[in-house]
Parts: sequence; structure tokens; C-alpha cells
Amino acid sequence: MRRRGDCAEDLQGGMLAWKALLCILLYSCIQATDLSTHFKMRPWKSSTIIMLNLALTDLLYLTSLPFLIHYYASGEHWVFGGFLCKFIRFGFHFNLYSSILFLTCFSAFRYMVIVHPMKFFHVQRRRWTAVACAAIWVISLAAVSPINFLISSKEEQNRSLCLDFTSSENLGAIRWYNWLLTSLAFFLPLVTVTLCYALIICALATGPQTRASYKQKARRLAIVLLVVFYVCFLPFHVFRVARIELQLCPISCHVEKQIHTIYIISRPLAALNTCGNLLLYVVMGDNFQQAILSLSWCKWSKCIQPPVSSNYVNKSEITLRI
Repeated sequence: MRRRGDCAEDLQGGMLAWKALLCILLYSCIQATDLSTHFKMRPWKSSTIIMLNLALTDLLYLTSLPFLIHYYASGEHWVFGGFLCKFIRFGFHFNLYSSILFLTCFSAFRYMVIVHPMKFFHVQRRRWTAVACAAIWVISLAAVSPINFLISSKEEQNRSLCLDFTSSENLGAIRWYNWLLTSLAFFLPLVTVTLCYALIICALATGPQTRASYKQKARRLAIVLLVVFYVCFLPFHVFRVARIELQLCPISCHVEKQIHTIYIISRPLAALNTCGNLLLYVVMGDNFQQAILSLSWCKWSKCIQPPVSSNYVNKSEITLRI
């Protein structure tokens, strides 16, 4: 087994990550303002509850960004101590996997009420959504907690490094943990989301009474979610696996440095899921617009309930009300 010290790691990619993190900070600020919109959103549907929890995870991640930006801007010199090093790295992974699970939950709920609206009508009750969201918080916390034992700060060349868990010296432990985390917390949700939206689009395409506007909305949601999974999440997980596995193989230092650099770039790319979440709120359309109207009416009419269109809902329309 080749030891880590045999190759000097190329850390120039850190500056690329810093530039990307600045963009994430701007979008996360928008996300924070969007959170206040969710509290005004009426009525509280299943999708509203899930999106609120998703926004909360992004808001929690926002608190870690100033520390990461300082770290990369200062040439990867960590000055905030070992505890904050673990906390910040934990925050990144917690946001990542809670976002993945909330988006998967959102997709599963939509599948049940669109493809099988009568069979899973009870799922639309808010209490089931609240239970699912609470379970996701617990599962995410349990899945990411081992990272605290694999992350540490390290003194090297008169500077303190806050290492990602892929740089841990315990390669055997991080290898098995990485495979479990990647398989159960990413690839399984990836397959679930892909199948859900493939079946949703097929069901809407064959539904003779489904409105064209509903079909268009479903397609937009599918595009946004699949882009988030395949563009933001997939490269990060692929190159993280490659980063860890190649440390156990006899490869050249040049190849290892290239993989390490690409992996560093993929980390802020994964964090760009906050932008995808923001697009998801907009694509949802009716709920988002209702929230904006709600805020406007509260300002000018002392929170009088804005006019609501007809409450008539047929079987084909109930499917997109989640």
C-alpha cells in the first residue's frame, strides 16, 4: 500500500474552490431571504414542508461558508482550531446528504400522488410529511456523524491544514465508510429520483385529462432535480471514490495530483445544489407565487388572505397539488 507521504499533494486547486465558494455565498444569501418567504406560504402542503426543511439545511450551510472562504483565501491555512475544523467539514457533508434525502423525499411524494393519487391519498396529510422530514434529519445526522472521527487539523510547513476526510491517514476506515455513504446516501437516492420522474412523465404523457401546463411543470421539475443530481452531486461522488481508491494503488504522482485537483473542484460544484434548490422553488410556481402574493397582501392589507381561485379539483389535478 502506497502511503500518502510518497506524493506531495497539489493544493493549487484550493484557490479554484475559493472562487466557486464566493458564488455559492451570493446564492445562499438569496436562499436565506427565500426562507422567510416559506414562513408566509399558505397553505402548508407536503411540498411546502419539504422545501422549508431543504431551505433550513442550506441556511445552516451558509454559516460555514465564511470560514471556508477564509481558509482557501489564506492559502489553506486554518486558524480556527480543531473543533471548528470538524464542525465546518461536518456541516458541508450534512447539508449535502440532507439535501439529497429531502429531494428524494420530495420526488417520492410526487410520484405517489401523481402516479397513484387515490392509493396514496393519505400521504398528502401534513403529519406524514412532517414524520418523513424528521426521519431525514435523524438519518442525515447518523450518516454523517462518523466524519467527525475521520477529520482532523494537521500542522504542515508552518501552517495548519483542515483536512477533508479523504485525506485521513486511516485509509481502510475511510474506504469502507465512503463506499457505504456513497452507495446508500447517494446512488440509491439517485436511482430513486430518476425512476420517480421517469414514471411521472410517462403517467402525465398518457393522461388524457392532464393539462398541458401541469405537464410542463412536471417536466421542469424533473429537469431541475436531475440536473442537481447528475451535475452537482454525481461528479463529487465519482471523484471522491477515485480519490480514495487511487491512494491504495501504485499510480504516478502526476495522476494523483490531477485526481486530487478535480476532486477539489467538484466539492464547490456539489455545494452549488443550493442554486438548484432556488430554481426548484421558482419552478414550483403556484406555491412560490402565492408566497409572494401573501407577503404583498400582508404589507398593504394587514395580512388579509389574498383571493384564491376555485377550489374545484379533479382527479387529474390533485396529482400536482403536492
